[in-house]
Amino acid sequence: MEKQLDVFLMGTQTAAAAADGLADVPCVAAVTAMTGRAEASAVLMQVADRASAPLTMLLLKPEETEMGQRSVERMVQVATDTGAAWLYADRRTMKDGTCETARCTDCQLGSVRDDFDCGSVLLLRTDVLKAWRALRADEAELRYAALYDFRLFCMRRNEPTAVFHLGEMLYTEVERDLRKSGEKQFDYVDPRQRDVQVEMEQVCTRHLALIGALVADEQVADAPIEEGKFAVEASVIIPVRNRVRTIEDAVRSALGQQTTFAYNILVVDNHSTDGTTEVLQRLAQEDERCVHIIPQRDDLGIGGCWHLAVSDARCGRFSVQLDSDDLYSSPQTLQRIVSKFYDEKCAMVVGSYRMCNFQLETLPPGIIDHREWTDDNGRNNALRVNGLGAPRAFYTPLLRRYGVPNTSYGEDYALGLRFSREWKIGRIYDELYLCRRWEGNSDAALSNDRVNANNQYKDSLRTMEIRARQLRNAANKMGCQ
Repeated sequence: MEKQLDVFLMGTQTAAAAADGLADVPCVAAVTAMTGRAEASAVLMQVADRASAPLTMLLLKPEETEMGQRSVERMVQVATDTGAAWLYADRRTMKDGTCETARCTDCQLGSVRDDFDCGSVLLLRTDVLKAWRALRADEAELRYAALYDFRLFCMRRNEPTAVFHLGEMLYTEVERDLRKSGEKQFDYVDPRQRDVQVEMEQVCTRHLALIGALVADEQVADAPIEEGKFAVEASVIIPVRNRVRTIEDAVRSALGQQTTFAYNILVVDNHSTDGTTEVLQRLAQEDERCVHIIPQRDDLGIGGCWHLAVSDARCGRFSVQLDSDDLYSSPQTLQRIVSKFYDEKCAMVVGSYRMCNFQLETLPPGIIDHREWTDDNGRNNALRVNGLGAPRAFYTPLLRRYGVPNTSYGEDYALGLRFSREWKIGRIYDELYLCRRWEGNSDAALSNDRVNANNQYKDSLRTMEIRARQLRNAANKMGCQ
């Protein structure tokens, strides 16, 4: 068999243990240990220089990876048949002695988040890797984002199989990070990761510019927030189902806001069966600002409940988020949000929150302020990250115009992307909100399949948004000619 593959073991000084059996695979030309990490451009460029076979395999965790039966030959075969520039496969993971499946998701136009999971075994076309290396020769060194940059480079080839997911379990990986999904999801906002985030943003922004999806400053407008008449200035929106343990705390947190304007609380009780309904009936009787809404439909997710509330004639000029598990961190939260709308004429305001337990004791990573959202580039960087922050507030007429997707995951992210395409987004980096973590949180411990479904949905939102931005930019360009 032709020697089609060079294998590189990343981050190790010896090929002995990790390369066990690889050198004997008929299609493997050479196995090389590399002490550096492929995420650094200097290291990945060295790989490009050393590779001479048509295909290059990277083992990113060689000491924790065991290749399956004929897995190398299978990846080579599929890469050859499809012409993939970047090929990745599903895997099994060993977690504390238990073997689990770890499937990946298909790459699409919107798969521009830097934490897109391709696993730890990658098969790359050597000629494409060398082309990337030539392009980067005179550019600034990347310490963290080289693999991310190369994947986006492959995606820009505009070939259906440029970045190809092979949906077969081809290797086993020992998983060292045993935290639950609810604990991992905030890693990227850890202040210690700031340098990483800045570099990732630069790579993503360049990619968006190259594919015609960048939103420039002049494309963002002030919102006409003073137009129209409303029953109240602001409405706190709380969708809820079966949260008898937390709902009264949330409502009283909203009722305790000190403002210079009239506001109400629209609680959409999505057919609770655990006593939540009775709690809300009592609270609505105690204070007329608490409006208890029970949908006539029984097919509403969180987004559908939001849309029902903002479509209600009693909804205020501004619609402000409060989840049924959570609290506003001070009586001034609502006032600060509404003031931000007027100060900056923005269509959406996003605050900052602190992770805590039921005793309000801080949990890691503490305050999450999403400083990756900047006035200069937040509207573009939003496509790279998985969330925008909390609490979120919207100018109600625009929210009614665009509608809220009837889902229970990602509906807020979809709105953030849509608003940021055209309108100014205001940010408050001080703590406004308490995100209480407990075993009842819907995202506390998700299965791999559920995580994949969530990620696939958000990638589809990014695909839709990127395509919309491309079409608008193309139309604007044609209009200027």
